[in-house]
Amino acid sequence: MKKLLATLLAAIGLNTACSQGFKNADVDEFAQLIKSPSAVVLDVRTPAEYAEGHIDGALLIDWRSSDFLAKADSLLPRDKTIAIYCRSGRRSAEAAAQLAPRGYKLVNLKGGIIAWQAAGRPLTAK
Repeated sequence: MKKLLATLLAAIGLNTACSQGFKNADVDEFAQLIKSPSAVVLDVRTPAEYAEGHIDGALLIDWRSSDFLAKADSLLPRDKTIAIYCRSGRRSAEAAAQLAPRGYKLVNLKGGIIAWQAAGRPLTAK
């Protein structure tokens, strides 16, 4: 019975993840991903938040800007994985849900920059 329940819960979780069109990753998974040359790091916070500190090499496209999708389409490659994050993971999940149907492969940082910092990972302000 436990195996059946575990299988059902796993299937539900997999279905939910697939229906989102993107994957959520913890800090360690995200850190591994962004080391790859086949990944582009995308920060979807505001310019002020970005200036306070961001993951090194991150591209900024403010999720709240009226031209977010247009900027994404002009700046993001569809042949690479987009490692997306925000402050807590909510905005980046919303942005990922909008980008996924446009052909992007996305991985969202679960817990956002808050989780990143809590894990002792570095930020840059340059």
